[in-house]
Amino acid sequence: MKKTFVISLGGSIVVPEPGKIDFLFLKKFRQMVLKFVKKGWRFVIVVGGGKTCRLYQQSALKINEISPEELDWLGIQATRLNAYLLKTIFNEKAWPDVLDNPNKNTATKLLKKPVIIAAGWKPGRSTDYMAVLLAKKFKADTVINASNISFLYDKDIKIYKGAKKIPAVDWAGYRKIVGDKWNPGASFPFDPVAAREAEKSNLKVIIAKGTDLKNLERILNDKKFKGTLIKNN
Repeated sequence: MKKTFVISLGGSIVVPEPGKIDFLFLKKFRQMVLKFVKKGWRFVIVVGGGKTCRLYQQSALKINEISPEELDWLGIQATRLNAYLLKTIFNEKAWPDVLDNPNKNTATKLLKKPVIIAAGWKPGRSTDYMAVLLAKKFKADTVINASNISFLYDKDIKIYKGAKKIPAVDWAGYRKIVGDKWNPGASFPFDPVAAREAEKSNLKVIIAKGTDLKNLERILNDKKFKGTLIKNN
């Protein structure tokens, strides 16, 4: 049976600053994925909106009052732009359309290509949530959350110097740290709404630094890695 991996790729890794695409990272990421594709493995890569999303949302709010739904739609469009970029660089190896609805196509049709690129779906549902739904759809037991942090911490490391990294935690423990609510443009290690769905579906999530490709390879090869494993007890 061919392995299928689901990666929730942070938009801030693809576009670390508005207008600045990290094409060197994308080139190396593509090479890594295609190396595993040669083994017959498949990848579902869901791309976030990152700083591009937040730039548009913050700009809109400076001009007028914007509903949470409209703010979410702005973010969704940013994820789709990033996703089309990834689809383009994988070219003939990728499914020809960006998947923006988990119910749009059957798994059989989609898996005719070894790489599927997905984006945001609808308001109230993050790309992390999309990744969880697609993991269920393609019968993957783990979502790799490739973000801009190496571990989950007990506190926000941008604010607290003494924050401690957490190598492993169950879903109840995770929710105690991040809460339960989703806000448009919010930056969580893993979206709380997606976390509830992952817990319910008995999925595992690995939080790891997306730019550390050697570490991502260790995760894919089921070897010891740097990162946080979240799962049911």
